[in-house]
Amino acid sequence: MSISMVEDVKGRGGSGYVVGKDKQVLESWLKYSFDNNDSVSTERIAEILSDIYEEAVDTNTLGSLDMMRRMVARLGENGYVAVDSGNQIDMIQAEQAFDFCKAVDEKEMDELTIIVVMEMGIRKFDLKTEDGNVNIVRGYYQYDQNGSLQNRSTVSYPADFWQYTEEGYLIFEGSYFSDENYILTLSDTPEHTMLRILPLDEKCREYNRKYILPVCYEQNNLFLCNWSEDDFGDLDFYDLFDRFYPMMYSQPVPYMADENLGVGAVYQIQGELFENVIGTYFNMDRETLRSKTTYLSELAAYEYRPRGFYEVEYPDIAYPEVVRYRENEDGTVTLYVNAVYPGGNMSKEFSHITVIRPFSEESFQYVSNEITLPEGDHEIWWHSNRLTEEERENLFPKEVYGRT
Repeated sequence: MSISMVEDVKGRGGSGYVVGKDKQVLESWLKYSFDNNDSVSTERIAEILSDIYEEAVDTNTLGSLDMMRRMVARLGENGYVAVDSGNQIDMIQAEQAFDFCKAVDEKEMDELTIIVVMEMGIRKFDLKTEDGNVNIVRGYYQYDQNGSLQNRSTVSYPADFWQYTEEGYLIFEGSYFSDENYILTLSDTPEHTMLRILPLDEKCREYNRKYILPVCYEQNNLFLCNWSEDDFGDLDFYDLFDRFYPMMYSQPVPYMADENLGVGAVYQIQGELFENVIGTYFNMDRETLRSKTTYLSELAAYEYRPRGFYEVEYPDIAYPEVVRYRENEDGTVTLYVNAVYPGGNMSKEFSHITVIRPFSEESFQYVSNEITLPEGDHEIWWHSNRLTEEERENLFPKEVYGRT
């Protein structure tokens, strides 16, 4: 099979390849037959992880960061290249992955197996390269009641796209044939994978877990626009109430959308509650907050509408990753964050600088946010703003008021 280099993504520190393949080549690869080595390998992996898995089941901590970290470390001790599915733990035995990427670039022959630890099982990638081509066999295995790893699916495909990025991610993508999906879409099933190879400062990971990931990018714009304590800009404090309330009270927001999506539910939230939630994470006075929301002075309450059917977002979005930090003399911490977007094969869709002000182990405030890359206006297409008043009136001429 020949390779034509149609794109060289130099700005990300690696080369992106599109592999030219005809139907005959694709079908030959999809006739992959399983052998005994695969079952022996997964049985060995299950044996290596058995005591950690049993402890996690007994303590109801399966999928926790600590258990995932122990599983990754244990696999590394036994010579496996391993990482977690959320890229929150440094890849173990990463040198093997670096060597494989080098072999691809230099068009040498090499093989590599990567184990991706998941909450209820593993994904196993068997990679082979020759003459710059990369072929992938991906197996998904799930734990059964006895703690054994059972094969749920295995597919094979040549890499249509292969890239090691400047940010330290290995990205590969390809398509495989599936009877069910072909009936629905009349096309092959795409699959893309992003795995961080380059290790990351553990302090960056701690800052990310504590200050950035709890809010993330879903259904809010805290990290998607420029703002500061001097000018809160276009921040949507209703969306932030939705994110901060669970952080404060460890339970979901009680103000739910109406069961009938054809109407818009409206609530009046007690002013003290709304201001306490927002004021916990921002240094702002109540007058500023009221000027940026709908405050009903006669009821001493904030008018609140939960997001509805017309305000949903695209489900496949980026996730934040703190890649650098600076602890400032005034007690604030500056976090340099990349938005990693697996769905777009981008290890840096955009970047932002977020400043936080820690008070104690559990208490902190957000100070500012600045989008730094790309420069100028950047439309984050998967994000949806809440409806404007005019849009809402057109959709919901008669709204239903819920109880406070």
